[in-house]
Amino acid sequence: MNEQQGFSAAGIPTAALVIFLALLGLACEGYALLTQHPSLVALGVAIHVLTAFMAKGFFQVAPNEGQVLQLFGKYHGTVREEGLRWTNPFCTRRRVSLRVRNFESGKLKVNDSDGNPIEIAAVVVWQVIDTAEAVFCVDDYENFVTIQSESALRQMAQNYPYDAHDDGKPALRSHGEVINNHLRDEIQARLDKAGVRVVEARISHLAYAQEIAQAMLQRQQANAIVAARERIVEGAVGMVAMALDRLKSQGVVELDEERRAAMVSNLLVVLCGDRATQPVVNTGTLYGG
Repeated sequence: MNEQQGFSAAGIPTAALVIFLALLGLACEGYALLTQHPSLVALGVAIHVLTAFMAKGFFQVAPNEGQVLQLFGKYHGTVREEGLRWTNPFCTRRRVSLRVRNFESGKLKVNDSDGNPIEIAAVVVWQVIDTAEAVFCVDDYENFVTIQSESALRQMAQNYPYDAHDDGKPALRSHGEVINNHLRDEIQARLDKAGVRVVEARISHLAYAQEIAQAMLQRQQANAIVAARERIVEGAVGMVAMALDRLKSQGVVELDEERRAAMVSNLLVVLCGDRATQPVVNTGTLYGG
């Protein structure tokens, strides 16, 4: 079922017509009292009944709002024109907001693709674009949006690891744009039948579950230490190689293999150590120590 435009007339001209009919009915009844014509009294009463019936057809449409019309249970269209409107008094009306809305899901506890329990939540920005589908295709479209968004969030989180691996696969913590786009597409696929457009979906909370948070924190710290040490060693080896090459190219000193190894060892200790080293001045010969 798709939205279609419902019948409505401008409210102010119709209101003027209703007021005119009400005055006409009063005039008929007043003239009937003066002339003693029962038929004019009946005409005045009939006009008043018609006026009261027509007055039931007035309704207001606010900006970014739609009024869904039903005539004897059948969908009769949607009115989106702002202001005072008038339609068939037999039609029932239901207000549907077309404004952009958002909500934040609760913190869901799920397992990522590695099987680690995590906590995740998201903010979803959405808007009704088809009032007929929103009202008639689902029972409660607002509750439907909430439940389906959380279901899509749970499904998406199970497809990615929390942390990135060496295989280049996107991860929840490091590939925010990819994850958010996937989440939006997952939610939109579920909400198409409800006439809802997902404007934006973003992860608002992401953390390891409490029972493994401490262990995972230690693992992250260990990974950071290993990565830092690897960078330090890589830089130290490059600096030692550069020092030896310059000593040799500039003819500062000639070292045999044993002394070269000793110098490399000493330089690596200085460059890779956690604490500052204490210098030792050699007052003897190079080979005498």
